[in-house]
Amino acid sequence: MAKGILDVLVTNGVLQLKDASDIKREAKRKNLSFEDELISRGIDELVIMKAKSEALGIPLFILGSRKVPFDLLKLVPEESARHYQFVPVGIENGTVSIGIVDPDNIESKEAMKFIISRLNRPFKLVLLSPHDFGSVLEEYKGVSGEVNKVLGELESALADEASAVPEIQAQAAPEVEDAPITKMVAVMLRHATEGKASDIHIEPTRDSLRVRFRVDGVLHTSLILPLKVHDSIISRVKILTNMQLDEKRKPQDGRFSARIDEKEVDFRVSTFPTYFGEKVAIRILDSESGVKDLKDLDLEEYNSGQLKQALDKPYGLILITGPTGSGKSTSLYAMLKEVNEEGSNIVSLEDPVEYAIEGINQSQVRPEIGYDFAQGIRHILRQDPDIMMVGEIRDRETAKLAIHAALTGHLVFSTLHTNNAAGVIPRLIDMGVDPYLIAPTLVMAMGQRLVRNLCEESREAVPVEGQLKERLLEEIAAMPESVAKNIQLPDHIYKAKSTVECPKGTRGRSAVVEMMTMNPELSQLVLTRPTEKIIMDEMRKRGMISMHQDGIMKVLKGKIGLEELLEVI
Repeated sequence: MAKGILDVLVTNGVLQLKDASDIKREAKRKNLSFEDELISRGIDELVIMKAKSEALGIPLFILGSRKVPFDLLKLVPEESARHYQFVPVGIENGTVSIGIVDPDNIESKEAMKFIISRLNRPFKLVLLSPHDFGSVLEEYKGVSGEVNKVLGELESALADEASAVPEIQAQAAPEVEDAPITKMVAVMLRHATEGKASDIHIEPTRDSLRVRFRVDGVLHTSLILPLKVHDSIISRVKILTNMQLDEKRKPQDGRFSARIDEKEVDFRVSTFPTYFGEKVAIRILDSESGVKDLKDLDLEEYNSGQLKQALDKPYGLILITGPTGSGKSTSLYAMLKEVNEEGSNIVSLEDPVEYAIEGINQSQVRPEIGYDFAQGIRHILRQDPDIMMVGEIRDRETAKLAIHAALTGHLVFSTLHTNNAAGVIPRLIDMGVDPYLIAPTLVMAMGQRLVRNLCEESREAVPVEGQLKERLLEEIAAMPESVAKNIQLPDHIYKAKSTVECPKGTRGRSAVVEMMTMNPELSQLVLTRPTEKIIMDEMRKRGMISMHQDGIMKVLKGKIGLEELLEVI
C-alpha cells in the first residue's frame, strides 16, 4: 500500500523518485509509517490522503465542517469504532458510508463486515483521514458516551456505599448535582431536547432498562441501561416532580421545569405500573417553539380562510378532533393566540396547562379534589368571559355545559377524540347532547393528523408518469371544482432520501386537516341523527376538502411524501 502511495505522489509530481527512495529508508530506520514520514517532511495530509485513495481505488471522504448525526453514529458502538478505526460517516439511498483509516487492516475489515451485517443494511467503504476520524470520535461524546461515563461513576458510588455503614433516613435528602443518577437524568433530558424529541419513554424490560425518544412521531431506542439503575432513575424523576416516592402501585402525574441551553423547558411526567416495574413517560414542552401563530400551522389557503371566518364569530363552539398526538393542542393554542386581544376576557381550563400564553387566564383542573372540566365551566361563567377554552370534552356533563356556554353568547374552543371532523356530530349525540342544540352552536369542527415533512436539502424527485400520474389526476378530479381548477399537476413529486444532514429523510411534522363548517343544509341533517358516513357524503357535496385531499395538495407542492401521507391516512 505504502509503495503505491509513493508511486502516485511521484507520478503526480509531488515527489522526486530519489526522494521517494529516501523516504522509504528513513521511515524504516525510524520505525514509522510512510505517511508519518511524509507529514514530518511538510507534505499536506490531504495530498497524502488523495494519493492513498488513488492507490487503493477507494473514494476519499472529507468531513470538513459537517457533523455526523447521533442517529448514524449509534450504528457502530464507540468501543468498536475506536479499536478498529472505522466509523459511519454518511447515508444515501439507504446505503451507509463507512469511513476507515486503514483499509489494509484485515482485522478491521472483518469486524466492520460483522457489525454492519447485523444491521441488515447495505454499505460502502470510504477512506477517512486520521484527523477526520478523530473529529468523528468526538461526536461520540453524545448521550451514550456521557451516560456510559456516568454509569462508571455510579458503579464506584455503589461500591463505596456497600463498604460503608448503612444509615436509615426518615426522608430522602436532596441529591447533589454531582450524583451519578442526577447526571444521568440530566443527560437524557438535554439530549432529548437538543434532538427535538417530543417525548422520553423510560421502560423496564425483563433484563434491561430501555430509553426511547419520540422524534417526529416515531419512537427510537436511544439507550439500553442496566436494570439495576431503574429504581434510582424513577426516584430521581419523582423527586423532580414532587411525586410520592413510595407509591409504585398506581399511576402518578407531575411536571417540572429545567433550564437547558439558556432556555426554560417544561416537562410533563406520567408514571405507569407495568409487569417489570414503573414506566415513565416525559412530554417535552418547549415554550419557545410550542406556541405557534396561525400562519405557522401551514394551512392551505382554502382551509385558512374557513378557519379565520370561524374565529371571527362572536359566539359558538369550535372543536378540534383527532387521536392522541395529532397536534390538537398546538392548533388550539394557535387559535387562542389569534383571538387574544386587549378587549377580550379569555379563560381556559386545561389538563395540564402545557404552555403559558400572556393575556390568557389559564387554569389547571384537578379532578382529585372535585375541580374537573364540568365544575370549571360553571366557575368560568361567573368570570364574565368572552372566549373560553375547555381542554377536552370527555363526558356528557362537560359537553352539555360547553354547548350551554356557546348558546349564551360565548366563543368556546375545545377538543374531542374522533377519527375525523364528521364524527363530531354523532359523538356529541352519543354523549347526550340534543341534536337541536348542536345545529345552532357548532361553528366548525376541524379534524387533523400530523405527517412528517421532507427535508428540502435531500429529498429525491419522483417523475409523475404512468400509474402515479393517473392516480394523482384521479385525486385532483375528486376535489371540489373550485379547488381543483387551481391545481397544476407537477412534472415530479418528491420522496424521502437519507443523507448525512438528514439521516431519516424527514424533519419535523405538519398538519393535514379537514374542516366541517355548519351550514343550513347540515343544520337540517343534524336533526335526523345522521351517521358519520351520511355527514361526510353531504360535506363532500358542499365542497369540503378531506384530510387525505389536503395531504395530496402538500404532496404536489413537495412538502411531504406520498408514502408519509399514506402511513397516516
